[in-house]
Amino acid sequence: MRNPVSLLTACLLALVLIAAQNVSAASLPEFTELATKCGPAVVNINTEKTTRAAGPEDFFGEMFRNMPPGFERFFEPFGRGGGKRPHVNKQKSLGSGFLISADGYIVTNFHVVDGADVIRVTLDEKAADGKTVKATLVGSDEETDLALLKIEVKEELPYLKFGNSDNLKVGEWVLAIGNPFGLDHSVTAGILSAKGRRINAGAFDNFLQTDASINPGNSGGPLINMNGEVIGINTAIIASGQGIGFAIPSNMASDIINQVRSGKKVSRGWLGIVIQDVDEPTAQALGLPDHKGAMVVSVQPGQPAEKAGMKDGDIIRKIDGQSVEDRDELLRIVASKKPGTEAKVEVLREGAAKTLTVKLGDRGSNLESGVSAVPGSESDKSEATLGLTVRPLKPEEAKQLDISGGVVILDIDQEKPAASTDLRPGDVIVKANMKPVKTVQELSNIVKKEGVKRGAVLLQINRRGDLIFRTVELAQK
Repeated sequence: MRNPVSLLTACLLALVLIAAQNVSAASLPEFTELATKCGPAVVNINTEKTTRAAGPEDFFGEMFRNMPPGFERFFEPFGRGGGKRPHVNKQKSLGSGFLISADGYIVTNFHVVDGADVIRVTLDEKAADGKTVKATLVGSDEETDLALLKIEVKEELPYLKFGNSDNLKVGEWVLAIGNPFGLDHSVTAGILSAKGRRINAGAFDNFLQTDASINPGNSGGPLINMNGEVIGINTAIIASGQGIGFAIPSNMASDIINQVRSGKKVSRGWLGIVIQDVDEPTAQALGLPDHKGAMVVSVQPGQPAEKAGMKDGDIIRKIDGQSVEDRDELLRIVASKKPGTEAKVEVLREGAAKTLTVKLGDRGSNLESGVSAVPGSESDKSEATLGLTVRPLKPEEAKQLDISGGVVILDIDQEKPAASTDLRPGDVIVKANMKPVKTVQELSNIVKKEGVKRGAVLLQINRRGDLIFRTVELAQK
């Protein structure tokens, strides 16, 4: 016969376990209703663009370019043929997006549709029988990696609304819906892991971090709060990690999208200065109470900051009463303001506080590098072979970019070789075939002596402070 005390103890333990399970289950969120409500507004995006097929120079670099004339014929069986066959590929990619209006406006990432010749959007079956339609790119903003598309359909479509990402708290539940690896309308859940993450993605690093599973193909899809509002646009992952994804905050995205949708050029405030963080040794050397703020390295001539009396060495601490923690925060605060508005900028100069009134310029008309791609100078010249209109860098521009010199691209002839390469007005050519370029004549000499002879010229470009290489193929005579 069983001990009644032991039996009672076992029953009580069972009741405790059942109660604990019920409490645990009750504490977990229910996502089925949220997925059903939001899923139909999420779309799959397929793009197609034409790219140049890789040639030997892409694999062998300078080794191939330095070979004697005629050596390239060895590679003809692999697609090289002196122009006999077109060397192009059809490159396809997958991404996600979401509807923000019943008449077919769609938000996605810029990198999902960048350079696409054709953009196709597949709707959810509950939205429009899963039909696939062509989309038009309304506008985009590369700096924040955002793009707006438009599709034309007869029926009204389900759509999502933006929420307030500033109100989010770390630890809140979030839902991601997208097209990872082509698996349409995949739903994953997690929490908000962090806010204000910087991942070196650009001037406006300010990402939400989540452990909701995000994979290639999720880009452009929504990150949704428990109210069914979009609080982020899924954008990036750390490939070597798990449960580490990043999304553009909705408050940043909605402002940009509204500007694009209304047909306006995306505009941001601009001071016209070069800045850096204030580290502890600098703060100690200057006798500062802490190492907060942004230090002015140089003030660009004729720009808003110089007109307001800002000087090299000033430490910017506040803008319109808002504290500036570091360089990145200063960029975000200034960029969030409209060009033409007046801002009260509090600086520390030689230990004393000083307030300057700056009438902000337009970042859109000034590259982050400070190089303006505006033609009209007497020194503007055309490099006819490439099809580029260029001018030498001004000394202050070269100083800001921390380079000895170069020529800035002002315009690109769409009928010449440069038009088929990823070159842009504002790019600074610093080297051609690995030789320094400081004047238009130096660039022309290299193109004529080496580029025409070899059928291509390798350009080293400084684009907003980053160095990249671009090869321009030339028609051989």
